[in-house]
Amino acid sequence: MMWLLNGAVAVVVAFFASAPAAHAHTANISSSRIVPEGHGLYRVEVGFLGTDIERMFAENKPKSDEVDLTEPGVIEGMIGKFIQERVDLQNAEGQTCASTVVSVGDDPTNPSDSKVVLRMDCSAVQGQVLYNPFRLLDAQGPRAKHLVSIGEKADESNLTEAQRMGREPAPGQVMIYPGDAMVDLSKPLLTPWELAPKFLSAGVEHIVTGYDHLCFLIAVMLWATRIWPVVKIVTAFTISHSITLSLAALELVNLPSSWVEIAIALSIIYVAVENFFTRKVDGRWRDTFAFGFIHGFGFASGLIELGVPQRAIVPALASFNIGVEVGQIGVVLVVLPLLLLIDKNFTHGQRSPFLVQVCSAIIACFGAYWFFVRIAELG
Repeated sequence: MMWLLNGAVAVVVAFFASAPAAHAHTANISSSRIVPEGHGLYRVEVGFLGTDIERMFAENKPKSDEVDLTEPGVIEGMIGKFIQERVDLQNAEGQTCASTVVSVGDDPTNPSDSKVVLRMDCSAVQGQVLYNPFRLLDAQGPRAKHLVSIGEKADESNLTEAQRMGREPAPGQVMIYPGDAMVDLSKPLLTPWELAPKFLSAGVEHIVTGYDHLCFLIAVMLWATRIWPVVKIVTAFTISHSITLSLAALELVNLPSSWVEIAIALSIIYVAVENFFTRKVDGRWRDTFAFGFIHGFGFASGLIELGVPQRAIVPALASFNIGVEVGQIGVVLVVLPLLLLIDKNFTHGQRSPFLVQVCSAIIACFGAYWFFVRIAELG
């Protein structure tokens, strides 16, 4: 029996050891808003999570001895050029529109995001205009995603004629991944409800790759030997985190993400340490209900980072939240049967205190590590 329990502990260690150092999940998310300005001119606003651009820029920036990074505006200029070189408007033959960097800085609508604004002149480009952000997605990594939104044109009276000519886009959205086709701006994009399946997929990914959320869920399940307490645990967690996820996504309540991440780490430590003092799981739905409010703000960051416009937030919020629940149920359907299988075959139908306490200790250590690293990041 001991070899199996040791093996189970080793699996837990190996799984969570793959988690990123300070952040529970790397977003690898970017977005763009394309606004036609008439006469073949476009304004392209490219948004990205600040931590993502730091990582991408660090992997691709020029050698430090070639430029003085302490000079004012140098970093912003390099980031602007970095984005400019990786997104294009072009035609099917590969002829690209001339582009200039208008501004680089924080996104005023999302404190954790940065934004580069480009102006592209396609007046000399013949044929249909295509949007190509795939060099940016390559820099983001294999799990990259890019939400494209078409904004309203400043001169609304010319929009219908321009659309009929196939030169300017109608408002809409599409989420693209590495390997997808370029976005044809002459064709209608998706409505928010048509885009819902991809937001659902993003919700599933957020929970499955959110190592802190996984730690929390696994910790509260470790003593469970019946399905009903787990149903109450998951239901309570769903209710509370859905409330704060909705409030944050609808911009009704906004908490600093750094403090939310610290509070999530503390919640992990609490439920893990609690396993050493009680084996009762019938009342642990109170834990998940209380801490679910904090985790909801963490879930909201995954949706907010996509840069969803408020006119499309309701279907995006609904499908993203469903995706989070699907991922959460998937975790339960893996962890609980595995625990029960160990009980049945190796511990005479009883939960092993050794297994629970060692796994809880490991999870508590991860929570403590995330807590101290995130505290350090505040400085």
